Amino acid sequence: MQFDTYQNPLTDRYAGKEMSFLWSPQFKHSTWRRLWLALAQCEQKLGLDISDAQIAAMAAHLDDIDFDRVAEKEKELRHDVMSHIHVFGEQCPEAMPIIHLGATSCFVTDNTELIQMREGMKILRRKLLKLIAQLADFCEANKALPTLGFTHFQPAQLTTVGKRFSLYLQDFVFDFERLNHELDTLPFRSVKGTTGTQASFLELFDGDHEKCRRLERDVAAAMGFDRVVAVSGQTYTRKIDYFVLSTLSGIAQSAAKMANDIRLLAHLKELEEPFGKNQIGSSAMAYKRNPMRSERVCSLARYLMNLPGNAAMTEATQWFERTLDDSANRRIVLPEAFLTADIILSLLINITDGLQLWPKVIERHIQAELPFMATENLLMAAVKKGGNRQELHEVIRRHSMDAARQVKEKGADNDLIDRLRNDPAFASIRDDFDSLLDPATFVGRAPRQVDELLAEVVRPLLEEYGSELNAAAGEAVNV
Repeated sequence: MQFDTYQNPLTDRYAGKEMSFLWSPQFKHSTWRRLWLALAQCEQKLGLDISDAQIAAMAAHLDDIDFDRVAEKEKELRHDVMSHIHVFGEQCPEAMPIIHLGATSCFVTDNTELIQMREGMKILRRKLLKLIAQLADFCEANKALPTLGFTHFQPAQLTTVGKRFSLYLQDFVFDFERLNHELDTLPFRSVKGTTGTQASFLELFDGDHEKCRRLERDVAAAMGFDRVVAVSGQTYTRKIDYFVLSTLSGIAQSAAKMANDIRLLAHLKELEEPFGKNQIGSSAMAYKRNPMRSERVCSLARYLMNLPGNAAMTEATQWFERTLDDSANRRIVLPEAFLTADIILSLLINITDGLQLWPKVIERHIQAELPFMATENLLMAAVKKGGNRQELHEVIRRHSMDAARQVKEKGADNDLIDRLRNDPAFASIRDDFDSLLDPATFVGRAPRQVDELLAEVVRPLLEEYGSELNAAAGEAVNV
């Protein structure tokens, strides 16, 4: 590693090997060569004068790229695509006359980026499946564990730990469905020519329009695509980039919501993310267990969530059939969007695999607030035993004010329940207090809602994509 030039932390510190390789020069430029080979093969089948020897020569040099020679050539030609064409041609000179035949630079650049986005979304889909599976197990295991709910980060009606995490789970299922839609509908640019008119190919095929159409379908099929954009300028519409990056932004939004909540729960000491045996939480405060993985998720998500705006500007400012001000921008935005999404999912997989709950702390927080929440149940039970609703309400109001004052002014425990239990007005239900104060009776349908989400949505999805989930289960996660 060089230490006197800027290093990208996405690849140097965080990203997994698979996603890093996908956006590497090696993958990019070997894909260019595969595109040139597919073009030549399809042109040959449609009658152009391309020999089997030329095809074989190209096929023999798909991955052995001399990047130093390419750099030399680019200094001379000032054109990256032509530099690679010349170096490829030097390695297979018999094929040099037909490499890139009829094509423009965007044949390799645009089509490669579409391939990279497709393969990147497949990587993300596997990780999403793994995350969804782990969250589903966590939700099921904790579906009935009562916990204090919050609205406005103020104590509210009880929910369960599993129900709370089912909110995150459902968001990621929505992200998975959106990602699948983009994968299913992602088109190929294929062969369109310099301004999208296919004029060069029409010339090569002596005016045969059907051969031009077959060529673009055949090249697309050779690269694994069954859809081709109907029309284009020199480039495919940059709206596709916006659609894909918006989907990745959606994943980041879900991730940030979950990670922020974990950070808040860590502050409450109800839950902690995994913490290594020798991990240091603070260079100064040795006792600290900072939620650093969740903080990293939030940090990276903030960056990713803003990238669709960049893609929107690129789409909106393309002049006529093309302008080159998209190029330098997209060299940064597309790889970094996928690398960031990949890192975020890896972090969340690691976090959810080792979440530590502290039920006693959760219970203590419930007991601190439940007395106030339980007063309506106590009131209704006492009325059923013959009590006067208005008189009982006044007793509760008076004791509640006194108990709250003790908590706020003296830092004492909430003794409202003891006050009510010992008040003669509630003598008729004194023996029922414990059952009326069982936290499990305050969570409504939360456990059943978790069961229904898992049974009707999540488990069928995981079963449908079982082979991908199994593949993801064995993959190492870099955090």
